[in-house]
This record gives sequence, C-alpha cells and structure tokens, in this order.
Amino acid sequence: MDLSRRNLLASTALAATPMSHHHREPLRTGFENLAAHDYAALAGQKTGVVTNPTGVTRATEHIVDVMHRDPRVELTAVFGPEHGFRGTAQAGGSEGRYDDPATGLPVYDTYLKSGRPLADVFTASGVDTVVFDIQDVGARFYTYIWTLYDCMEAAALAGKRFVVLDRPNPVTGRAAQGPVLREEFASFVGRKPIAQAHGMTVAELAGLFNGEFLGTPADLETVRMSGWRRSAFYDASGLPWVPPSPNMPTPDTALVYSGTCLFEGTNLSEGRGTTRPFELLGAEGVDGRWAAAVNGLALPGVRFREAYFAPTFSKFQGKTVGGVQVHVTDRAAFDPVRTGIALLVTARKVWDGFAWRPDHWIDKLTGSDRVRTMIDAGADTDEVTGAWEEELAAFRRVRKGYLLYK
Repeated sequence: MDLSRRNLLASTALAATPMSHHHREPLRTGFENLAAHDYAALAGQKTGVVTNPTGVTRATEHIVDVMHRDPRVELTAVFGPEHGFRGTAQAGGSEGRYDDPATGLPVYDTYLKSGRPLADVFTASGVDTVVFDIQDVGARFYTYIWTLYDCMEAAALAGKRFVVLDRPNPVTGRAAQGPVLREEFASFVGRKPIAQAHGMTVAELAGLFNGEFLGTPADLETVRMSGWRRSAFYDASGLPWVPPSPNMPTPDTALVYSGTCLFEGTNLSEGRGTTRPFELLGAEGVDGRWAAAVNGLALPGVRFREAYFAPTFSKFQGKTVGGVQVHVTDRAAFDPVRTGIALLVTARKVWDGFAWRPDHWIDKLTGSDRVRTMIDAGADTDEVTGAWEEELAAFRRVRKGYLLYK
C-alpha cells in the first residue's frame, strides 16, 4: 500500500474520533469518506463492486449509479450476493449473470460460489480491485458476512486488491453474544468460529478474517466510517434503512434476529410470510401459555404478547397459528441470543408438538449440536447460555484486537 493511500486511511480513521463530548460530527459511511477523498483508494484501478440494494448514499442513490457516472472511478463490474445486486431474489436465491439495465455494467453472480470458482469470476471480470459495500445486521448466520469472507479469499487467490467500505452495525457494536461456531458445523450460515451476535462492523470483521482465518490474507484496505459510536443503534445514523433481504424489513427486525432466527431450525414459524418476520413466532396448536411462560422469566428489556397470525408464505402458509410477538421495551438491556434460547426452552415445555427440523438446521445456526441436545435433555435457559461462556470470552479477547471504533 503506497504512502498517500495509507495517509488517506489514517485521516479517515482520525475523523472517527469525536471532537468533544458535546459536539459530535455526523456519521459518514465508508463510501462517503471514499468519495470525500476523491476516490483516491481506487485511482487508476479497474473496479468491481460487491453490493446489493443496501449500498446506497444517504440520498438513497445506489453507489454503483453514483460511481458509474463519476469520471474519477473506472467502474467495470458488479458482483451480486444472495438475493442479487438489485435484490429481486428471495432467500436462497440469486439473480444470475446479466447486464444491469441502468448502467450497462456486467453483473456477476457470487451466490454459493467460493474459492477458485469465485476467484475465476473475479479474473474473468478483468477488475484490479474488488470493493465490498453491503449493510450487515450483526448475526453470524446472516450470509453477507460470509460473502465478504469468500470474496476476500477469492480476491487473494486471484491477486486482486480488496477494499471494504464500512457501514454501521445496526444493533450496536457493544458486545459479542452467544455461542461460537465449531469448525465441524461450518456452512454458508457460519464459515468460521465467531459469536452468534458478533458486535462488529463489516470492516472490523474483514480485519478479523484476514488476521485469524484466511490462509492467504487478502490485500485488504478498509475505509472507515467517521462519527460512529459502538453504542449507537441504527436510527442514530441518519441513514435510510434499505431492507438487506426480503425478510429484514426494519432495524427492529435486526434487533431480534440474532436470537429468534433460531426458530428456522424448528417446526414453528419464525414469522416469514408476515409483516413482522422474526418478531412473530408460532405454530398450530400453540396458545397463550407460551407468552405466559416466557414472560415469567422476566428477561431484561423485552415482553411477549400472545399473538395469532396467518403466514402468507413459508411455514403454515394460509393457516392461522398461535404464538407470541416479541416486543423489545429497552433495547440497551435486551439480549437477543439469551431471549432466543428462552423462547426455545419455553416453547418445548408448553407445546407438546415442538420438534427440531429433521436436518438439524439448528446445529448450523447455533454452531454446534450443544443447544439442541441440552434443550432436549431438559436444560433451562441459564444452563444453555452458561455453556458457552468460556468460548465467548475467548472470542471477545480476539475480537478486541480488530475493533476500529470507540
């Protein structure tokens, strides 16, 4: 990395320090800082961008459209992840290879590609630098961070530079929570041993991946945000919320997702097919006893309302089911992972129809078979969450070395 580029990155890092307690500068994303420095980090580089609909400016313009018309950037390709570059595909889908109607740029599909096949896509595209700009939601099983990992690995194999433009973790970057993945349970919803709620930004994760997990580190640069604080929730950012995937409609969804997504691994609905996915949970035959049982645990920052709903797609499509709605009352006190475990434990106690998905998807989501086997053996919430304390403490120590913000 040449000195001028190093100085640019140092200056954007300095900008992240608030000037005084009373006067905080407004948040600027990695892309905004990149543009403010005349795209110096991309000078003379054929550039491709890995992004989706969340790669927008605060004026809601897509960064691909902005860079495409800017003579300072030689933008030559776009790479689409799960759900696609323009976001038209549902979970487990992508848009394939096509030319973007708005810009004419070739769009390549990265979904489910990794290693050499993905490196070959980067090589075929002819780019020198791969830029990553996607809004994450802070959970290990949200696939965009593994798109980041796979793209970093492929860029290293293909000899491409890799630039990460940072965005806020919408549920704060205060603490990592939950179990740490065991390598033998690795999948696209968790490639490497990080905590279930990682409490990091994508640029911080990129540093962690490069330093801890990639056999051949990528030629990595990160363009930091300025004005972001670890304690800040998304609504403090002043940025528009663009759903990163079809079932992540609001920042409220992200708040509960790292816990309630575990219901994907059960025969209960996780609320897909409703307007409140991951906040509504239920199944046929579940009644008010579930809400009463989980409210009886007095979990911090959350209440549960007896709820009835009819999903329009996914599990129980068109059927009326009973269950709960998760109402976060104090998001600073709320622990989504512990709450998710408490909901599983109580659901199993009050509903005799409770079952895990036959493929043991829950093991992929939690990162081992321990949560499933402990709950089946009758463990309570404290016992289950206590079982990962040691590995979480170890992950937090490693994580600390890669944090970029106060």
